[in-house]
Amino acid sequence: MTTEASVPIRKLTHGPKFHWFGYYDKLQFDPTGRYALGMEVDFEHRSPTASDTIKAGMIDLDDGNRWIELGSSSAWCWQQGCMLQWRPGSAGEVLWNDREGDHFVCHILDVRSGSKRTIPHPVYTVSPDGRTAVAPDFSRINDMRPGYGYAGFPDPNADKLAPDDSGIWRVDLETGQSELIVSLARIAAIPYPYKDLSDTRQYFNQLLFNPDGSRFVFLNRWWGERGNSSRHSRMFTANPDGSDLRLVAQDNLKDVDISHFIWRDPQHLNVWVKSFMLYRDDGSGTGEVILESDDGHQSYLPGDEWMVYDAYPRERTYRPLYLYHIESGKVVELGRFDSPAEYDGEWRCDLHPRVGPGGRSLVIDSVHEGDGRQLYMLDISQIIARKNAENES
Repeated sequence: MTTEASVPIRKLTHGPKFHWFGYYDKLQFDPTGRYALGMEVDFEHRSPTASDTIKAGMIDLDDGNRWIELGSSSAWCWQQGCMLQWRPGSAGEVLWNDREGDHFVCHILDVRSGSKRTIPHPVYTVSPDGRTAVAPDFSRINDMRPGYGYAGFPDPNADKLAPDDSGIWRVDLETGQSELIVSLARIAAIPYPYKDLSDTRQYFNQLLFNPDGSRFVFLNRWWGERGNSSRHSRMFTANPDGSDLRLVAQDNLKDVDISHFIWRDPQHLNVWVKSFMLYRDDGSGTGEVILESDDGHQSYLPGDEWMVYDAYPRERTYRPLYLYHIESGKVVELGRFDSPAEYDGEWRCDLHPRVGPGGRSLVIDSVHEGDGRQLYMLDISQIIARKNAENES
């Protein structure tokens, strides 16, 4: 059952420059809910080059959406930016990736004191206690999946299918020390029932710690035979040191497409595999359907009673946004956001809905007003309140 609801929408940023946040699985809001992070750039519709920089900043929601610049980065992509995010467990520290000298780095800034330090390794996802991060090889991703990696340094293993010195690194955010914990060679050697992977070029992407930091998930991907543009995937989880690898789901080369995901709790993953499905992180490789839907970017509201998700352009003209009440099966369409054809491919502007403080609001990236990509906040508090009232009556 799908219904429509009109919700208040607040525009947080304006042109002439363009603003966005990127992926849906990072902390956009500080612990007080007053500041929302964003990135700023002065061009669109082309790939970033090594000389292109963006600004990292935060929006003061209590002061007329005032933009406060925090720094800059030359290590970024359209889909995930520079991994800008609040550091979990801290009162006011922000992290983002950059490029210095001959390597990628991560800046850690205390927005209250202005104190800033830089560690010699980029990050992707950060543990809930804010002490540890894991990161893939951004140069290799940029070579294999433009829009998700960083320009600046060519992949040193471009001629290798599954190198043993590339993969996933664990990074200590206090000391800056890093170590390779999962290599591409190690994962490529794990038997795959549908094909010999020895002739496929491998990479990792989309890493995410679970809510208690005990494990993280990642996608192992490769392209089809030479000349074939099809992408294939396997999903694994591991302990923070790379041990106890478990296969969650895998492509069968025919009709399975592992796409976006989010942890529901420390033991379960919500994964889009032709529909939204719930998998247990036990290595069984089996899942149950949560919701039949097109591919989108999903997150849970606090309490796990509601799920928010978007979808790719319908009829190539608009991007829909939904709330799903899991127990009742009710789907609420929050809006249809115009998406011109030029926002496609690597520089498309997905809504990537992020949950605001207390689950009362959502923030999206959108181009629906003709002002380029900008940040918008949707007030969903009344929808949640009405459903809570129905449940209590």
